[in-house]
Amino acid sequence: MNPTSSPALPGSSLNARRRLSELGRLADGDAGSVVDVLVVGLGATGAGAALDAATRGLTVAAIDAHDLAFGTSRWSSKLIHGGLRYLASGQLDVAHESAVERGILMERTAPHLVRAQPFVLPLTPLVSRGQAALARAGFLAGDLLRVGARTARSTLPQPRTLSAVETRHLAPALRPTGLRGGLLSWDGRLSDDARLVTAIARTAAAYGARVLTRTRALELHRDGALVRDETTGQVLRIRARTVVNAAGVWAGGLVDDVRLRPSRGTHLVLRSEDLGRLSAGLHIPIPGETNRFVLVLPQGDGRVYVGLTDEPVDGDIPDVPEVPETDIGFLLDVLGSALDVTVQRADVVGAFAGLRPLLDTRDAAGRTADISRKHAVLTSPSGVVTVVGGKLTTYRRMAQDAVDAAVTAGGLTAGPCRTASVPLVGAARPQTLAGLDVPARLVYRYGSEAPAVHALGLEDPALARPVVPGHPVTGAELVWAVRHEGALDTSDLLDRRTRIGLVPEDRATAEGAAREALARTAQVE
Repeated sequence: MNPTSSPALPGSSLNARRRLSELGRLADGDAGSVVDVLVVGLGATGAGAALDAATRGLTVAAIDAHDLAFGTSRWSSKLIHGGLRYLASGQLDVAHESAVERGILMERTAPHLVRAQPFVLPLTPLVSRGQAALARAGFLAGDLLRVGARTARSTLPQPRTLSAVETRHLAPALRPTGLRGGLLSWDGRLSDDARLVTAIARTAAAYGARVLTRTRALELHRDGALVRDETTGQVLRIRARTVVNAAGVWAGGLVDDVRLRPSRGTHLVLRSEDLGRLSAGLHIPIPGETNRFVLVLPQGDGRVYVGLTDEPVDGDIPDVPEVPETDIGFLLDVLGSALDVTVQRADVVGAFAGLRPLLDTRDAAGRTADISRKHAVLTSPSGVVTVVGGKLTTYRRMAQDAVDAAVTAGGLTAGPCRTASVPLVGAARPQTLAGLDVPARLVYRYGSEAPAVHALGLEDPALARPVVPGHPVTGAELVWAVRHEGALDTSDLLDRRTRIGLVPEDRATAEGAAREALARTAQVE
């Protein structure tokens, strides 16, 4: 099976009709309804586990109480990191793993969704010459990680030193006073983290996995789970030979003896015009810190993200984390230390926070920023496999390790992991993608499926128009999401299949178009 053999991978479409049919078959209770692996949680790791298991020839059901990428996987910095930060803190294994997984995404499995992103670290008066030398050495070490991961130089260019003129050419908003130049480095950047999860889930579906959103796990057992269909309230049992708990920060609520120490990362959303033309992202050093930066990330859609913080979170875990004003003030202060423009609180048009599911080892002292990002796979006495920790970049390896453990726990017969060479929906060779006669923005988000999305707008000019003035998402993209990407309501459309909802004002404007897209599909069905 070659997922890049056609623009649309057969069997990859997710929609309300398919969900209802597959949930009904699982609820029948006969011998044929028992799956080999039940995955709970459809973030990147859960969707990755579903794909991993399905490509090994196992039967799979994957459920989520809400939607694809509802939790932490949609609140990331949208970067696919090569592990430089972990190298600096001595976590060599995590750094190498990150670099390897970055290369797999950029060159094999998702070249349409992950591309090289340039970053400038401005050498302002707040960056001493010693700190600059340390950062320069770090970027060179990061390039060695690229070599060790066998990622091509054409995929990630070489880091280098910039003059002050070059630095301001890439980022004119930087304050010129005292600017000595900059350090240019490269890393991987996603078009959208939630789109990555959608692509993983749809690829799993193409290999036979039953992907079921709005299906909440009430109880997990060795032989399956008691679940509730959140659209109807019906309670049913899904039977499975083994269970993988990939519920992220909520994993501890489903399995005893899993202790997590969540960490909050916050990003601000600004309009691009507030920061002027940015040809690169920025690493702005946090005053008084050696190896922590605030990231400025231009999105190419009229928005810029600014993040991130790393603060421990206590108490109950909310479905959607709140952004405290202290985080917003902190990020604005760091921006002000390097920029020649003033960004005020009123300029923040949106903000989002994600909770990282870090494993609480009980011997980790200090900040959550100091806790290892290495993932852990735990098998409970009842036989449920839980995967926690890690980060978005290494989702595939986390899924591989979780499925390995599930195969052992369930005594299953399965083939080896194949996901390092399985292209996701929309993936194609760079020259193939470059030759598509459609807007480049669509190719960056949909890959080889971009012509099919574009065709919806050609068939109906009303769908070709942006649904929000100044934002590029069109009605055709909303219709495509309902028909093929499993979107069931306006929140799925605006908050995850597109990211219009990150700006509340834009979200309100787009509500009508989202309802119309849902109605159009209902009429067709």
